[in-house]
Amino acid sequence: MADLVLIDDHPLMRKGLGRTIENEVDLHVVGQMSSAEEALEEIEDLAPDLAIVDISLPGMSGMELIKHLQSRVPDVKILVVSRHDETLYAERCIRAGAKGYLMKQEAGDIIIKAIRKVLNDRIFVSEEINERLLQSMAEGGRERIMQSPLEVLSDRELEVFELTGKGSSTREIAERLHLSVKTVESYRARIKDKLNFDSGNELMKHAVQWVESENSP
Repeated sequence: MADLVLIDDHPLMRKGLGRTIENEVDLHVVGQMSSAEEALEEIEDLAPDLAIVDISLPGMSGMELIKHLQSRVPDVKILVVSRHDETLYAERCIRAGAKGYLMKQEAGDIIIKAIRKVLNDRIFVSEEINERLLQSMAEGGRERIMQSPLEVLSDRELEVFELTGKGSSTREIAERLHLSVKTVESYRARIKDKLNFDSGNELMKHAVQWVESENSP
């Protein structure tokens, strides 16, 4: 019997995913959390075999949570189930320590397949992402064609970009990410430079548009 925890701030998603998992005789959900902070408080006592993590969480992001879990409970395998574009996030999550990434709209049988593969210590990603990972390895770090302009951003820069698109001020972003205002301003300057934006207003405009596209059905 493999024990799993679900970390997602949407109760209906947790309920539906939990029902799908509990239909399998050898899989059992031992905990459900709505935030990264809650997960970090409970994960060691629950000692699950697998954590299913969403990227968008209140407070600490799912990406940061993956890194913390890798440090604190390295034996717990991590599968990311998210609505966010896999071409932008899958490789980042794998580099951070996750064993798999799939989109929330995937059918229940695909999710169970992913869970079993990750529990067997194998990587689960879509065929497209698998090809990208293999290509990246074969090219030995040589520059490849970007699927999104945002791929040039670091994990932290992408997080600042997303929070900007959600309407957070510089000070709010600093508090959320436990950074100084000056550091957040430096990240924004780097984002403008990497994406060739002429002003802070242009950065905000594109960030808002991107967040809206990510949240559209």
